Amino acid sequence: MASTLMTPGVYIEEKNAFPSSAVAVETAVPVFIGYTEKAERFGKSLLTKPTRVTSFAEFVELFGVGFNSKFTIADPAADYKGETFIVNGAPKVVQIMPKNTFYLYNSIRLFYANGGANCYIVSVGTYGGKTEGLEIALEDFTGSATKPDILLGLEKEFEPTLVVIPDIIALGEGAYNTMYTKVLEHCAKTMSRFAIFDLAKQGATDTTDAIVGAFRDKIGINALNYGAAYYPWLKTAIVQSSEIDFENIDPAVDLATILPETLAQQVVTAYKAIATPDANAKKNFHQSLKASSPVYNSILEEIRSNLNELPPSGAMAGIYTMVDSSRGVWKAPANVSVSMVNAPSVNVSHDEQKQLNVDVMAGKSINVIRPFPGIGTLVWGGRTLDGNSQDWRYVNVRRTLIMIEQSIKLAARTYVFEPNDATTWVTVKSMIDNFLTNLWKQGALAGAAPEQAFDVQLGLGSTMTPQDILDGKMLITVRVAIVRPAEFIVITFQQMMQQS
Repeated sequence: MASTLMTPGVYIEEKNAFPSSAVAVETAVPVFIGYTEKAERFGKSLLTKPTRVTSFAEFVELFGVGFNSKFTIADPAADYKGETFIVNGAPKVVQIMPKNTFYLYNSIRLFYANGGANCYIVSVGTYGGKTEGLEIALEDFTGSATKPDILLGLEKEFEPTLVVIPDIIALGEGAYNTMYTKVLEHCAKTMSRFAIFDLAKQGATDTTDAIVGAFRDKIGINALNYGAAYYPWLKTAIVQSSEIDFENIDPAVDLATILPETLAQQVVTAYKAIATPDANAKKNFHQSLKASSPVYNSILEEIRSNLNELPPSGAMAGIYTMVDSSRGVWKAPANVSVSMVNAPSVNVSHDEQKQLNVDVMAGKSINVIRPFPGIGTLVWGGRTLDGNSQDWRYVNVRRTLIMIEQSIKLAARTYVFEPNDATTWVTVKSMIDNFLTNLWKQGALAGAAPEQAFDVQLGLGSTMTPQDILDGKMLITVRVAIVRPAEFIVITFQQMMQQS
């Protein structure tokens, strides 16, 4: 009503009949941190700036394509136990050249292949125009006197809810107690993010126990409930045969001596005679070698196989997004097939997974991706790194509570500096009750009735004292029963006597 009624007439006053509503925040908006070909929009640099992209096409427009990695052909070491291919009757292996290892671009492709949607990109460096490659440096991520701290800049962005850093795992175990621990601290500080981690790439002479043991030793014990780790790496089908040609072979490799076929050697000799080969000459050279040399095809296939072995974090970010959109954040991102994956790089058995899923000493659970005959490759684990905690054991429980906390936090901002009295308390409590009731109806909370699924308390004598009100505090207590996954299903069979 108007504060002063002095002029005769009719006045209209409108009153709100319903409380303010709380809206669930986005739960699967990953931020990918790593190296890109470029980082610019309309001529302005996007380097180290969190940039939102909505599709793979937009990513390519702003950040370019993947690095054209080069490989050399060498004899396998005496203790080498991996796959080889035969050249002139001798086993050979392809090895990627130094400074040529980058995973972000193909991880983004794997992300979208598995249901990815909106995401953020933070480019810490560009390899465009650097034909020799780029050294992955820890300070590009953690910051230095001349470089910004990427995680510190991310604190100003509200929307990202997942942190994925596939390029850092190129450092192997060096990523664990430096970048990984900083990411966990960042997620715990913001209380709105969850980290997806990779373990180091398992070489031909490495064992699962050694890879997992190093990770558990170096990851620390702080804020473990804000992250999950996945093992092993994936043999994907992201990189196609058409993307690989002779330019992926190190120029120092003399194909004329490597390829045994006479016709192929003649093709190589003829190509070397061209002073400055253009794109058409390169295309004809590649096609001629493919047609004349099975060994050349074998080399390219080995290179493609190497490039297709990727850390699982990109695929898992896509699966988180897909599960959240189709079922809800309260559904565990497990027992879901991984798309564009031929097989895990390591076949973990039922018995071998016991030591990974349950860590008796520190609870640092590792989620395994396993192949199943006739079914495909499935995510077969849904635990956080805090696997021994009854509160935060499961990924979906941790992420659901993050969603509830952030949603209610945003909705409650409306009432900052409102009168701290019973009228406001009733309105706030009704708002939270309505929000949680809707979640219960969707299946996020467990209970036959809303009062069994959650409880909201707010008021003088229940959550606040007169002194709290004098101090300007409105204290709200929210208790929720979040649904938990059935990780172990035990079926008991017993014979019974014949009754007729």
